Amino acid sequence: MADSLPRIARAWLDSFTSGIVEFERNWPAGTVPRLRLGAAAPAIATLGLAPGKVAGRVDGYFAPTPSTLTFILPLEHGCPVDPTRERVYLAGDFNGWPEAVGRAQWELTAGRLDGERVLQWTGPAGRFASTAPVRFKFVTGENLWLSPPNDAPNVVRDEGGNSNRVVNPQRTGAHLWRFTVTRPFELSQSWTVTLDNVHSIPVVPGPFFFELATDLPLGARVDGRQTLFRLFAPRARTVTVHIQAPAAPAEAVDGYPLTRRPDAHGRSGVWEVTLDQNLHGSFYWYTLTGATDAMGGFDPAMRVLDPYALATLDRNGPGIVLDHQWIGSGHRDFRTPRWHELVIAEGHVRDLVANAPVTASPAERFGFSGLAKWIESPEFYLSELGVNCVELQPVQEFDNLTLDEYHWGYMTNNYFAPESSYSLVPAEASGVRELQAVVRAFHGRGIAVLLDVVFNHVGVPAHLMFIDRLYYFEQDPEGKLTNWSGCGNDVRAAAAMSQRLIIDSCTHLIEAYGIDGFRFDLAEILGVEVLREVETALKRVKPDVILIAEPWSFRGHIAGALRDTGWASWNDGYRDFVRDYVLGHGAGDRLEYFLRGSPWYFAKWPAQTVNYTESHDDRTWIDMISENPGGNGFAPTANDRRRTHLMAAILFMSVGIPMLAAGQDFLRSKHGVRNTYQRGDLNALDYRRMYRYLGTHAYFADWIEFRRGRYSGLLCHYSRPAEGFFQFFRGAEGAPLAVLLNADHSAGAGRLLFAINPLGQDVTITVGSAVAGLGSWRLAADHDRFYPRAIRGGLPPDGALFIPAIGCSLWVCEG
Repeated sequence: MADSLPRIARAWLDSFTSGIVEFERNWPAGTVPRLRLGAAAPAIATLGLAPGKVAGRVDGYFAPTPSTLTFILPLEHGCPVDPTRERVYLAGDFNGWPEAVGRAQWELTAGRLDGERVLQWTGPAGRFASTAPVRFKFVTGENLWLSPPNDAPNVVRDEGGNSNRVVNPQRTGAHLWRFTVTRPFELSQSWTVTLDNVHSIPVVPGPFFFELATDLPLGARVDGRQTLFRLFAPRARTVTVHIQAPAAPAEAVDGYPLTRRPDAHGRSGVWEVTLDQNLHGSFYWYTLTGATDAMGGFDPAMRVLDPYALATLDRNGPGIVLDHQWIGSGHRDFRTPRWHELVIAEGHVRDLVANAPVTASPAERFGFSGLAKWIESPEFYLSELGVNCVELQPVQEFDNLTLDEYHWGYMTNNYFAPESSYSLVPAEASGVRELQAVVRAFHGRGIAVLLDVVFNHVGVPAHLMFIDRLYYFEQDPEGKLTNWSGCGNDVRAAAAMSQRLIIDSCTHLIEAYGIDGFRFDLAEILGVEVLREVETALKRVKPDVILIAEPWSFRGHIAGALRDTGWASWNDGYRDFVRDYVLGHGAGDRLEYFLRGSPWYFAKWPAQTVNYTESHDDRTWIDMISENPGGNGFAPTANDRRRTHLMAAILFMSVGIPMLAAGQDFLRSKHGVRNTYQRGDLNALDYRRMYRYLGTHAYFADWIEFRRGRYSGLLCHYSRPAEGFFQFFRGAEGAPLAVLLNADHSAGAGRLLFAINPLGQDVTITVGSAVAGLGSWRLAADHDRFYPRAIRGGLPPDGALFIPAIGCSLWVCEG
């Protein structure tokens, strides 16, 4: 091949009978590349330049003529834009980025390109010719920046971590060629394409492959005297199910081949077999054969755990066949609290029960059964604290090596099975009944149950990897797994059956266990469109389901893009600001933003922000802010405690959903250790510490009672309050702040006045005689405690509030 000719960059199938070859740069005009498919492949029937819509999907633009450039936003394949409601603009280095919004000359127009609905903009190509890469992006009229596809080849990241596309004058459409073949490709085979008999590259299934799907029930299905096994494995050559009776010796295993279910094209990805036995309680696993190269990854020796197994012996399997009628239904008689009334505590099953003052065996303290006993105890900690929602760290099967190994649970092996190490008798699937009992016990306490679920990556062994590595996992053209999760692999959540797996799992947890909602770990990896689909599906099952996203990954942050969805998001900006603020490093105007509920960019509606200052990850709150050397807050100073009280006051005065980490109210410390995901000794709650710092525990409990009590209408908002609802007053020193709630009388006669000073010196904030004269004010709380009755009268007549160093005060007025 001549050095002047471009090499192949990648190649993919766009149907069973056609494919796309992408070159490094435009192929020379007037010539045709000499391409050949590998041995045993079907022959090439036609070859020509790919349609413009292909270039639009790949690069976001193409040149319809040598002098013009057309930018393309396809409206198919999960585009987040509704062109009937939203205007979209082209923005970039050439027009000032946000300055393009609202300007007609940069607005995309609706049309069709090669039969596909698109938004497009066409202009002179010379505008984008530059020696430096010209960056661009699409943005809506509401300033929502549309992230380019994860696999786009022309994506660059700026210094702020934002992903943008670039225009490459050497890639304007002539770098993409489309071929058709004389007979369909067989997906179970590996294929290559060669240029001039020299340069070869794999041909992998393209976007059409990830739309292959079935709506048939999957997994092991018991029906009377028969058991059906059904698996979706679109590129497998053979699938075998292996069955073992629970008490049988290891060698007493029967294998049964599954048959590929035919469809209209004869290429269904569904395999199944029906056995004339009721196999409830039996163990089972699959083995699959197929291509073993980097794009295949099949291993016939691997015992694969069914992704739809309802219980499992451990992380390796085997799965346990369970009759759905035996599982039954979860607790249904509980009314899930309204989102804006939630007060959440994040907790871990073993952390909550390990040291609980309740009679339980060592085995029970490992998991579900011990936790249920603790919840039912009259002294149950979270009930005493007053929260109405618990967010449990993962309880789906994860990859701890042994029964007693401590693990946070963020390496999931199966999305349906309760964690076997939390179960008393895993071989009998006892975890099903035990998890049902935990949820029932929480509901009996008036506490909703959210589960922390991890769908963005999988643990070891990665069973889905051996069902179809390409279908279920994001990877580069060479077959290397992407790792934006930081855990070794990223699930290809946009694939149709990945979405279905997520939705079916959550549906099962709602129906079989009575779960009230979910917090999605590293939800950015799943993508906004997948999260929209999940929301729509789960609200059909449970209209009041609670959905919370951890809106970031190592790749980026999508909280802004979730504004127009029904998802709330963990607010990391809130966490970081409050930590700095109580140490005297934050500004009062920034505190205003968070007290209002992080409006508009982060949260379009009040309960869309989950406000928190500590979670399972990283150091505890007290270790982060402690004055002690090494960030060890185990023996907190007086200022550490005072600052913690200021944090609690801010947290419970902020619009949004407040969330605590279990033990935060009694100054839980991990001795400054940063990453404790396998340190059960440091994570287990020491309830004796509650009595050591009973005043702080009581302070948190009183704030929760106040927020959920008589004045909840001023603090818990279903819809965004008017601007006049808040009135802010600044201290001369910058950081101190006071806020009057219900200043515009829109919520009745009652009012709240909250003032805070994080500085090391006393300050006075003047709210004025007009505020002081609104009615009968009384001091409800300060930085030490809540007061059941008035303390030395009301506000000073001149409205000059004295706030001591590292102090706060809460005043109430009945009008």
